[in-house]
Amino acid sequence: MKQPPPDSELGRLFSQFPRAGQVEWIGLRPARDVPMRPVDAAEAAAGKGLHGDRYASGSGKRGITLIQAEHLPVIAALSGHPEISPATLRRNVVVSGIPLVALKGRRFRIGDVLLEGTDPCDPCSRMEAALGPGGYNAMRGMGGLCARILEGGSVRLGDAVVAE
Repeated sequence: MKQPPPDSELGRLFSQFPRAGQVEWIGLRPARDVPMRPVDAAEAAAGKGLHGDRYASGSGKRGITLIQAEHLPVIAALSGHPEISPATLRRNVVVSGIPLVALKGRRFRIGDVLLEGTDPCDPCSRMEAALGPGGYNAMRGMGGLCARILEGGSVRLGDAVVAE
């Protein structure tokens, strides 16, 4: 959905967040077809990605991928698992407390890194193997958000996630 004019009633509603979010988990995948590696911090490069991640060479709109922590138990339940490790879902950052869908088309900060939410991070066909039959559909609508890195810096566990 295109952002409404900021001075409209809907624009004002779009800009209101009840609180900041928080980084709960960070993972890097250095190459295709290798497991995610959990880390406590990662360096984000403007216009590129996270150092040590396979997309760090300049993926633009997909410089970093985020998923909502609150969606993990739902995805687990829908795919028939008692719980799911964030690494299984292959996103770089797990965020709690702020709705990622509301950050699409907006600028936001994680710590000192400035990002812009670009697109939904739809699940890929690998979710069938990772979660079992129906895993792709279990993630639909809850795959997270892709973001462009506008200003680089460090992303750390516990960092605030704040809409600009």
